[in-house]
Amino acid sequence: MKDTARPAAAHPSAVAAAPVLTSAVPNTGPAAGNNNVVLGGSGFTGATAVKFGTTAAVGYTVNSATQITAVAPAGTGSVAITVSTPGGTSNPVTYTYTAQPVLVSVSPSQGPAAGGTTVTLTGSGFTGATAVRFGTTAATSYTVNSATQITALAPAGTGAVPVTVTTPGGTSNAVFFFYLSAPVLVSVSPAQGPSAGGTPVTLTGMNLSGATAVGFGATPATGFTVDSPTQITAVAPAGTGTVPVTVTTPGGTSNAVGYSYVGSPVLTLLTPSLGPTGAGSGVTLTGTGLTTTTAVHFGAASAAFTVLSDTAVATVAPAGAPGTVAVDVTTPGGTSNSLPYTRVAAPQI
Repeated sequence: MKDTARPAAAHPSAVAAAPVLTSAVPNTGPAAGNNNVVLGGSGFTGATAVKFGTTAAVGYTVNSATQITAVAPAGTGSVAITVSTPGGTSNPVTYTYTAQPVLVSVSPSQGPAAGGTTVTLTGSGFTGATAVRFGTTAATSYTVNSATQITALAPAGTGAVPVTVTTPGGTSNAVFFFYLSAPVLVSVSPAQGPSAGGTPVTLTGMNLSGATAVGFGATPATGFTVDSPTQITAVAPAGTGTVPVTVTTPGGTSNAVGYSYVGSPVLTLLTPSLGPTGAGSGVTLTGTGLTTTTAVHFGAASAAFTVLSDTAVATVAPAGAPGTVAVDVTTPGGTSNSLPYTRVAAPQI
């Protein structure tokens, strides 16, 4: 019996496994597309297509059997990313298109060059914000309060800068924020006044526009008017001693210039307290707080005077009708009490 040779067994054709997709990083992106998305998984060798929903990726690179870098096309909503190879099409991984944020306003829209201003940004599409910038500088910090509001702390800066918000959906339009120079105070005039307050004081300097406060030490001015960028007229409040005067604007708080509160002068004695009706009689005024005397009055008439010390002023009584008039002294601290001075007519023969 002749052996019959058994035919050799046929080898089945090798079949490639379908690719497996496990991740997409990031899994969100702008509706405009053109951002890179790194796909992780297995079986990517020889990939023939990468799709975002039904739309092909703008382009893709097979980095290895386990990684592909794809450029997302434009789109909306949530779509399924898939990878196709000769072995088939992968399972889907979800990718979400996010609308570009829109910035409507920043408030306040100005602040000091030193930064530190708390700014409220209002708009839409702020969820998941990854950056807030003032020009090219990142905000010192920020908090996403809602999809329509962010609170940011302005960094230091100068001039006008565009504020923008960046999210996975892209970068918003710009709204400007203005950095202001701090005010500079050069002088206050007069530099002293009564403890009771009420003295109009002219403040001179730079960058005084938009002043929000004028302080005499820790006490605000009774009132103030911004006359120009270089001048403010303020009414001094009550106080004592020497205090620093400052001006505050949206650009910050100025340097300080001293203002001194002066007590009212007090008269205790006139020597002599009697004199002729004609001019030229010398009178010495004794009291306290007389160093800064600015005027001496005999009734309504002004008299020439010389300050001898804080306790004495020499004056010359002006001419007047017989009778008694009130003598007082005026200083930046106010007007003193009055003492009587009597003019006596010359005897008649």
